Amino acid sequence: MIRWTEAGEERSAPWRSALGAPPPTRVVIADDRMKADTAYRLACEGTALLWRGDFQNARQLLQAMGRRCKPVDPGATFYQYRQAQGQRARTLGMLLIPYEEGHRIPLARAPDVRQACEEVYGPAAGPAVGQLRELLGLIGAHEWRKKGVEVSALGARIYPHYGVFSPIRGEYVDLVAQAPLPDKRLAFELGTGTGVLAAVLAKRGVERVVATDLDPRAVACARDNLARLDLADRVEVVAADLFPPGRAPLVVCNPPWLPAKPSSPLDQAVYDPGGRMLQGFLDGLADHLEPGGEGWLVLSDLAEHLGLRSRADLMAAFDAAGLRVVDRLDTRPRHRRASDDTDPLSAARAAEVTSLWRLAVQASLNARR
Repeated sequence: MIRWTEAGEERSAPWRSALGAPPPTRVVIADDRMKADTAYRLACEGTALLWRGDFQNARQLLQAMGRRCKPVDPGATFYQYRQAQGQRARTLGMLLIPYEEGHRIPLARAPDVRQACEEVYGPAAGPAVGQLRELLGLIGAHEWRKKGVEVSALGARIYPHYGVFSPIRGEYVDLVAQAPLPDKRLAFELGTGTGVLAAVLAKRGVERVVATDLDPRAVACARDNLARLDLADRVEVVAADLFPPGRAPLVVCNPPWLPAKPSSPLDQAVYDPGGRMLQGFLDGLADHLEPGGEGWLVLSDLAEHLGLRSRADLMAAFDAAGLRVVDRLDTRPRHRRASDDTDPLSAARAAEVTSLWRLAVQASLNARR
C-alpha cells in the first residue's frame, strides 16, 4: 500500500509496480502549478509527487525532470554509468499517477490505457497508484506488441511482450541462421525470450525444438509468437531453469551478455549477476549433448571491453567445463548506439563483436563418459 495526506485526510491505495519498485514513504500532491525545478528537487530528496493535474502536463514535467538529471561523463566507468542510470530511474520514478477501477486514469487528457495495463497487470482491478514512467513504458511496449519487430532471418515479425527482450539487435539472430547445423532431429534453446531463435531453428528445418525460459512472461510470449508463425507443433516452450530433461545434438544459448546485477526485471535480458546463466550453460552442456553434438553460445564481447570479463576467463571456463571450440562466427553490431559518440560507453560499443561459439565436448571427457 501507498499512503499520503490529501485535503487534511489520511488516504491510501494499493501500490502498482510491474518492476517491483517499492512504494515511496513520502508523498505530496502535485498539479499543473508545480515547477520542474521544485519537482526535481523533491524527487531527488525521495519525496514522491502524486499527480492531480493534466496528464499531458505530467508527461512534459517528467521530460523536464529528465533534462535536469546529471549527465554521465564521457569517460565514466561502467559502474559509474550504472550508478547514474539507477539514480535517474529512482528520481523519475517519483512522479506518480492514480488509477481508478478498470485501469482508468482520472486525469484530464489521459489516454485509454486499459489494454496496455491488462497485458501487464492482469484483469482490471480497483483504484491504485503507480509510476508515470512505468506506465509510459507499458504504453510503448503495447505498441511494439501490436506492430511487432521485423526479423529478416525469419521473413516475419516477432511480437515482444512487456518485460521480454525485443530482438531489435538482428545480428545475433543472423548468426544462428547462418551457422552449419550439426543435426536436424532435435535442438534445445535455453532462455528463449520471445522465441525468436527457436523459430529460426525450426525454419531452418530442425524437426523438433524444446525452448526453455524461467520467466512466465517470456514463456507466454514465446508461445504466442510460435503460434503466430505456425510453428507450435514443432517447438515446445517449457518453463525451466536452463536445460530441459534429456540430451540433444544441438543446444543453443544466448545468455545476458554482461556479468552485472540487474536493477529491474527489464535488465535481466542484458545483465547476468556473476555470469550465472553463462556458467550454468557451460557447466551443464556436456551432460545434455548427444555424442558428436554441439553447443552454440551466442555472446557479445562487450563485457571484455568494459573490463567485466576477459577473453582468458571465457576460454578457461570452456576448458573447466570440458569443452573445446569447434569454430567461431563473428559479426559487428548494427544498432544505433554502436556509433553514438555521445554514449558514455561509446568506446566499448565501437569495439564490440558478437560471436557464435560452436562448442563440443573434449575428447578426454568423452572417453571418461
